[in-house]
Amino acid sequence: MGCRVTKSNQVQLKPCDRGNISVPAMRAALLIQRWYRQYVARLEMRRRCTWNIFQSIEYSGQQDHIKLYNFFSYLMDHFSSANSQRNLVSQMFGESDPFQDAEWEKHFCYKDIEVPDVYTGPHLSFPLTISSVTELVDAFKNKQKLHARYVLQLLGKTWTLLRLMPNISHVCTCKHKEITICGDLHGHLEDLLLIFYKNGFPSAEAPYVFNGDFVDRGKESIEILLVLFAFLLLYPHDVHLNRGNHEDHIVNLRYGFTKEVLGKYQVHGKMILKLLQKIFSWLPLATVIDQKVLILHGGISDKTDLNVITKLDRHRFVSALRPLKRRGAWATPKEADDDFGSGRRRVQSLTHGAPLRLRQELQRHSVHSESGRTGRSVEEELRERRRLAGLSLPSDSDSAEDLEADTVEWKQIVDILWSDPMSQNGCVPNEVRGGGCYWGPDVTQEVLDRHKLQLLIRSHECKQEGYEFCHNGRVLTIFSASNYYDVGSNRGAYIRLGPDLIPHFKQFQASRSTRELTLRQSVGRTERSAFQALRMQLFAHKSALIREFQEYDPQCTGLISVKHWAVAVEKVLCLGLPWRVLRSQLVNSSTQDGTLNYQDWVSQLSVIQPNTEIANTSLLETLYKHHSNLESIFRMIDTDHSGLISFEEFHQTWKLLSSHLQTDISDKAISDLAESIDFNKDGSIDINEFMEAFRLVEHRRAEMEAPPPPPE
Repeated sequence: MGCRVTKSNQVQLKPCDRGNISVPAMRAALLIQRWYRQYVARLEMRRRCTWNIFQSIEYSGQQDHIKLYNFFSYLMDHFSSANSQRNLVSQMFGESDPFQDAEWEKHFCYKDIEVPDVYTGPHLSFPLTISSVTELVDAFKNKQKLHARYVLQLLGKTWTLLRLMPNISHVCTCKHKEITICGDLHGHLEDLLLIFYKNGFPSAEAPYVFNGDFVDRGKESIEILLVLFAFLLLYPHDVHLNRGNHEDHIVNLRYGFTKEVLGKYQVHGKMILKLLQKIFSWLPLATVIDQKVLILHGGISDKTDLNVITKLDRHRFVSALRPLKRRGAWATPKEADDDFGSGRRRVQSLTHGAPLRLRQELQRHSVHSESGRTGRSVEEELRERRRLAGLSLPSDSDSAEDLEADTVEWKQIVDILWSDPMSQNGCVPNEVRGGGCYWGPDVTQEVLDRHKLQLLIRSHECKQEGYEFCHNGRVLTIFSASNYYDVGSNRGAYIRLGPDLIPHFKQFQASRSTRELTLRQSVGRTERSAFQALRMQLFAHKSALIREFQEYDPQCTGLISVKHWAVAVEKVLCLGLPWRVLRSQLVNSSTQDGTLNYQDWVSQLSVIQPNTEIANTSLLETLYKHHSNLESIFRMIDTDHSGLISFEEFHQTWKLLSSHLQTDISDKAISDLAESIDFNKDGSIDINEFMEAFRLVEHRRAEMEAPPPPPE
């Protein structure tokens, strides 16, 4: 991807030529060189500033989401079952699972779904072949959709296989065999296809590790999952999928995956989402290469213990955002034998609690090949393996210890999915994201040395070049979604790791238009996008900003200093940005003495209002400010994934949000809002239409998208 210098365009200066260069020419060359270096340095400063804006807004959104979920957890833990809010939250999260695993396979039966004759997409037959998987990849490349029958069939086979896999996959590099490691993809199918084009498809000779966050944010998350699951079924020993923090159905409600699936599969989308929820909980948590390189999604903490992670029952942690709450009695022997009853069971891991000979046997054969060889059904084969693994039920006296163990296990999972490295020593809570921790180089050294490891490869953070070393070269971040924040914002990368365990990086940029831009054009494009997002944030908090500005303006002059402006903006938005540096891009005018008219500044924020008229400005600003939280609650309440909610559910949504924000929103204001957006007057509200109606749009972009005025 970088520039190459060939022999044809190299300028070779002989000693006699260098001696003939005049002093003025040399000075001119040095001046040009100095100017160019300053020019590039200024562009780099702008790029880093833009990067900080994008990242701060992203982490702020994650923090808001976790705070909202913690609020729901508080309702569940501290209110009686008769409380209306608690009942609503219980309904939203579906605490009780009506099906045992044996019944789930019948519930997700794909055989009753007919494929119409007019369907022109790919057809799948099992067991999969390389030609059928290649056909699937080509179909997705051409924007075709896989029929719901095949989607459910593929997901069902994947779920069955994942239940046999260990929490930590162990991979060995053979001689002349390289392993490819990919980071976050986030719904960017174009990046995955480019990796396959450059590096080849997964195979027994070309194993891959995909390090989580396959979904959300991008528009082709389901296609990425189906491709990865197809290769996993084809090469179960050579394709390894680690779970990321976005493989979580609660996170998917906010960041787009739930909406994507329901939009593409309107009839069977609910069933697909429910099955994916179970699949995500069964994804392995980490991969170890040659007992020396640890690969996991987020990171570690000073409490990380791979021995604990190896033995925990990962499928019980359907969402890592909430610790397990033990409810009811322990599973009966029948429930345990049926696998995963509603109560917690004591079970040894299929591949780690059993004797070594059995572990090796389980890892050599897939469940499909074993069931075919023995004549047993897949479910009977699963039961037999669980019996060999050894199931036992605890006594009531163990309950307190088990609850404590649940908390320890939950913290282990949260840390490896959500944590980020920091340059300072120590381990502190990750308050920027709202989950996991920040860990320092001393923690890296202690954890890796304790487990006799030499390198930690993680993802979870977007990097401008696609990868980054830290902690004295012992922690490596890899990110494979190029153009993550905006076109041109970053490169993607993947790693090739051979028997010497030295990582080799391959960088790429999926967008052809980006590769054709100059550095200045690329920086300018992403900079405009970043400041647009920042103006949206400022506009959504304008009332709070004005109140804070007035604290520095006791005489009500309407003027404050730039210093006070920067302090007030940071206090309200809490983004940790250098506001005084950003002022020139955000403040169009100031007085000669350096003061700022904050009333004019707020009114000049180039954001347009929605078409719907709302008299209650407090309600409108709450909607703007907590747009994403509101959509998350809507989609949680929409338990049947119909895309519609009733007036009563709409009212309950706003009451939940107002309780979370500790604000007072009247019932009349909520009712007026509901009636104003019930366009067809059928007593229900379309979630997508509602959220789109109140999406903030920048003035200039809105004017560009608007049709031209009619001629006079």
